[in-house]
Amino acid sequence: MEAPRTPERRQFDRDGYLCPVDALSPQKTAHYRALYLDFHARHRERLAALRAGDRWQINTDTHFVLEWVDALTREPGILDAVERVLGPDLLAWNTSWFVKFPGDKAFVSWHQDGTYWGLSPMEVATAWVALGPVTPANGCMRVIPGSHTRTHLPQRDTFGEHNVLSRGQEITVAVDEAQAVDLALQPGQISLHHLWIVHGSNANQSDEPRIGLAIRYVAPQVRQEGGQRPIAMLVRGQDTCGHFTLTERPTDNQALAGEGRHAALLQRVRDALARPGTSA
Repeated sequence: MEAPRTPERRQFDRDGYLCPVDALSPQKTAHYRALYLDFHARHRERLAALRAGDRWQINTDTHFVLEWVDALTREPGILDAVERVLGPDLLAWNTSWFVKFPGDKAFVSWHQDGTYWGLSPMEVATAWVALGPVTPANGCMRVIPGSHTRTHLPQRDTFGEHNVLSRGQEITVAVDEAQAVDLALQPGQISLHHLWIVHGSNANQSDEPRIGLAIRYVAPQVRQEGGQRPIAMLVRGQDTCGHFTLTERPTDNQALAGEGRHAALLQRVRDALARPGTSA
């Protein structure tokens, strides 16, 4: 299917990102924020015991097992924005919580997501959903505009103690931080970014927590290299391609992340990414 010829798509193709975009009402933002804080409270001890890069086992792909996270990926204000970039048929392929509480040393090194996930064609967009203020002080995402046109930049694994990425991946070529743009967001706003854009974030040096969910949406024509066929959730329109195994919507809000069905689904995700150099 041909990409939408909208102003948003043209800007996305030119700059590699859109920000800010209004998406959630104050009431819905407060609702989802409270649900996340309850989720975090139930997992606090396990999260505290993990190195930053290992937290993905709890914080990743919760939309497959928690009803309220699935509902967040289907919010009309978010899907309307994504549709203007990818078109009317949308799958939620992956979700990751990126949360930094005051004093958290966690950071994200400069990297390109497209290196690891084997997705093509690149009809993919990440919606970063702010459930509170997202500022330079509390570690908002930063991007290098236009860098998505330079694909497959060399990267290395650092396994840095406070690096949120699973292997501490970072680009090995020089990044001119003078060109970086801070993707600051108000509660309920989102940013959209391209999988090849160079991006990262600093630690939270404020008294305000940074709470956000990254939702990776794909158009049905996208394929993923690897072992098994990947899983996804159909969140708008139709899937006429069948490149993903579509899972049923969750009905539970008490599932313990990283265990039971969630653990099995995470293993399925790993199997689908089973090729050299990949990372969840």
